[in-house]
Amino acid sequence: MSSSGIEPESPDLVCQLDNVQGVVDALTSVRWKKQQHAVLELSEHGIVLIVEETACLQAKVYLQRELFVKYEYSAEGRPRFGVSLGLFVDCLNTFSVQGHSSAIEIRYPGPDMQLLLKSVESSDSCTYAEIRTRIPDTISWDYNFEPAGSTPLSFTVKSAALKEAIDDLEWPGSSIYLILQPSPPSVTFRGEGHGDLQIDFMCHANTDLLVAFHCDRQVSHRYKYKFLRATTSNIPSSVIRDNRGSKLTIGRGGMLKVQHLVSVAKPAIPHPHVDSSGYQQPSRIAYIEFFVKPEVDDDDNANDT
Repeated sequence: MSSSGIEPESPDLVCQLDNVQGVVDALTSVRWKKQQHAVLELSEHGIVLIVEETACLQAKVYLQRELFVKYEYSAEGRPRFGVSLGLFVDCLNTFSVQGHSSAIEIRYPGPDMQLLLKSVESSDSCTYAEIRTRIPDTISWDYNFEPAGSTPLSFTVKSAALKEAIDDLEWPGSSIYLILQPSPPSVTFRGEGHGDLQIDFMCHANTDLLVAFHCDRQVSHRYKYKFLRATTSNIPSSVIRDNRGSKLTIGRGGMLKVQHLVSVAKPAIPHPHVDSSGYQQPSRIAYIEFFVKPEVDDDDNANDT
């Protein structure tokens, strides 16, 4: 923490947020272990945070410029730098007061290439934080997500139901098969390890849970449980409470994409981006994407069937 806010003459980015807690929720959703390094990429379109593990799991948080009440970008190209994800989230949390939508300013770079955070609401006091950045060790691996065919292989399920299903699969552990079949239209999670457990979402029987389903052929892919669990283990309570839908898509080669939506709208305050039915326009939503590579045996038994 710093007692003074020393600022560079011409920063690449100066932006302000009016709801710190919403961003904390979004970033926490990709924090699957204590020690994680993240890469931040800045652009005129917003901020993207990327975390990954062992070239098998990657997650991205998209903070579009529309989420910010102020977004002044002057860099050439797209600056990238590394930070400790845990430290970044903890620093943001110091600006978040329970039941109150704190506003902060984020500035990069500082005089020593720091990421600078500053409270902007109070005229009586001001809180500063400086986060040391680093040059990213490696370039993020190319997930190269492509459709598996002309018809998307995807389904949307209530986030609470998805999290519960994946949590239950911890008992068999090890590997989890994800099976989609068009007739009868269904999604199956099957765990094999210490024991066997199968969870089925039937399209016709679970219309309140399985919101959408697109599949024209049977497919089966296997994923390591710890990577699959990371996609839901830290879904914010606000997402579970509102029971939004999470979308899962299987791409070419079995690459699994899991998408969540996290609200960053001010809580309990009418907002011009929220209509009378409570629907929030995309500008008040942070997009979370996970990419999970499948397990593939030498005999290639995890291919489409």
